[in-house]
Amino acid sequence: MVIDDEVQIRKLLRLYLEKSGYVVHEADSCAEGLRQFCGVKPGLVLLDLGLPDGDGRELLKAIRERGGTPVIILSVRDAETEVVELLDSGADDYITKPFGIDEVIARMRVALRNRLPKAASGLPVQVGRLEVRLDSRETFRDGQEERLTPTEWSVLEILVRNSGKIMTRNQLLREVWGPAMAEEYNNLRVYINQLRKKIELDPAAPKVLVTEPGVGYRLRLEA
Repeated sequence: MVIDDEVQIRKLLRLYLEKSGYVVHEADSCAEGLRQFCGVKPGLVLLDLGLPDGDGRELLKAIRERGGTPVIILSVRDAETEVVELLDSGADDYITKPFGIDEVIARMRVALRNRLPKAASGLPVQVGRLEVRLDSRETFRDGQEERLTPTEWSVLEILVRNSGKIMTRNQLLREVWGPAMAEEYNNLRVYINQLRKKIELDPAAPKVLVTEPGVGYRLRLEA
């Protein structure tokens, strides 16, 4: 579902998304977007922020109150603080306008993908050089068990369960250390670097556990 007040953007997205096999519903306002969302129950929402009858963040809140449908923000706003705030509020991803249609479709595929089909069935998940078994809390590298500290495991588990999605620094800090530590960014960076040494072929140029500048981190299982 595309919620954007710009006709040309809606037409462009409909054209290419339908070519890629998606069924597209459109809305040009918060009110119409929420009405259609409740009616058609789309699999994913592409949401603009600057809508004529309100701010898209209020619509994001309303969508989140109704479940976990993936929401990707499309906006000209690019302030880091706003991006972080929206991701913390439940957006799955954020793409700045103008955008490339290939990037939008790629991000949609990630958001729509069943994030952990293997983990959900108890099978191992390959994370770079590590084989991760969430059910038994074990990790292996080259067939040998690779021991993680409890904190390393906590960070890795959250990233794996949200693979493909941007996790903000505040989200990770709150999940692992609690609300009181929500701004201890240096502490988080230490554990991210430790994990990269175990995951990446080249920790100095990570391709699996990547940084989203000014926002947080994203785990790419397909890297």
